[in-house]
Amino acid sequence: MQKNLLYLFLLSFCCVFFIRCNTATPEEYFNVAVLNTNMLSGFATNGMLRQIGPPSAGEEMKTKIKFLEENFEKVKDLKETDDTKDMIKASLNLYEYVLPVYKTEYVQLADLVDKGAPEDQIQSFDKSIQEKYYPQYEALYDKLIRIGKSYAAKHNIKVNWGDE
Repeated sequence: MQKNLLYLFLLSFCCVFFIRCNTATPEEYFNVAVLNTNMLSGFATNGMLRQIGPPSAGEEMKTKIKFLEENFEKVKDLKETDDTKDMIKASLNLYEYVLPVYKTEYVQLADLVDKGAPEDQIQSFDKSIQEKYYPQYEALYDKLIRIGKSYAAKHNIKVNWGDE
C-alpha cells in the first residue's frame, strides 16, 4: 500500500514537473520570439558595416550568426498555443529569411572588410545586400513587431518600443 502511494506521488510529481517545464510564461515567449530579434538591427541597412570592422569582422559575424542560430532553435522549441502561434510563426519566418543571408553575403562582406578590400567595393557589396533583402526583411520584421505589440499589450508586458 505504501509502495503504491509512493509510486502515485512520484508519478504525480513528475507529471506536474514536466508540464511546468513545457509551459513558458508570456514574458518568456515574448523575449524569445520578439525581443531577441533586436540582434538583427542593422540587417540590410548601412548599420551593418558599423557593427563589423577590421581586423575581426569575420569573427564578429560568426558570433552574431551563432547567437541567431541559437535563438532560432529556442523559437522552434517554443510550444505553440492559439495565443502564441502567430508570433512564433512570424519570428520563425524572419529567422528563416535572414540566416541564409548572414551565412553567405554577410560572411562575404566581413571577408572583404578583413582582407582590406577597397572601400568602394565594400560599399557596393553592402548596397547590393540592402537593395536585395531590405524590403522583405522590413515586411517580415514589421509583421513580427505588430504581432509582438499586440501580444505584449494583451499580457501586460512592459516594453519600450522606442517609437512611443
